[in-house]
Amino acid sequence: MPERSEVAAWRPDLPGVREVLHARFAEHAYPAHTHDAWTVLIIDSGAVRYDLDHHEHGALTSHVTLLPPHVPHDGRNATAEGFGKRVLYLETDVLDPGLAGAAVDSPALADRVLRARLDQLHRVLAPGRGGLEAESRLALIRERLGLHLDRRATPAPAHRDPGLARRLRDLLDANTVPGVALADASAALHAHPVHLVRAFSAEFGLPPHRYLTGRRVDLARRLLLDGVRPAEVAAAAGFYDQSHLTRHFKRMLGVPPSRFRG
Repeated sequence: MPERSEVAAWRPDLPGVREVLHARFAEHAYPAHTHDAWTVLIIDSGAVRYDLDHHEHGALTSHVTLLPPHVPHDGRNATAEGFGKRVLYLETDVLDPGLAGAAVDSPALADRVLRARLDQLHRVLAPGRGGLEAESRLALIRERLGLHLDRRATPAPAHRDPGLARRLRDLLDANTVPGVALADASAALHAHPVHLVRAFSAEFGLPPHRYLTGRRVDLARRLLLDGVRPAEVAAAAGFYDQSHLTRHFKRMLGVPPSRFRG
């Protein structure tokens, strides 16, 4: 029976992520190999058995699997149905390679919050897209992975910081169309990226990327009412393309841009 495989891989516009891989295999076995990046894997269907540093493990749909750089591993079906997976390959400046030992000892992380955050990040990492939402989600993922690997680490404080939140809001308002990279906002406001995201969310009730999307939808509304053609509004309001605008516009207003004006 011929092997059936579906693979999509791309390099996202997201600093720290070298590659995104989405794949489904009915019959496939990876030989032993290594990567020079961290491998963060979630299983969507089926299960995978793999050897890591001469010890057998399993990757399940409920787990996040974290494989460290430069450590040999393989992979194979654990069920007759094959398996589907989504993978991020993270640069070593995202996670310290010195923490590899902890990942070798316990590569399967039973962390529902972490898995949900990875799922959310994959959903916004379409080819050619990144932006503030992806950067914010990666920052929270990076922190949570670090907590698993380094028991001495502590989460960023969750205390309110209204002044910082308002300064970030002002920065987003001044850069509605081009947007602001989380790293640039962190440097400009002298705050840790995770603290920025949490302070903003605590003060305004929504994360900074969702606030920025709302401002862009407001701008799109004004442009439409000014008579700008819907096909031209997306780029003018800071969206990637027409479908990106339509998805967010319809989510907020219940109709696509083409049906907004009376």
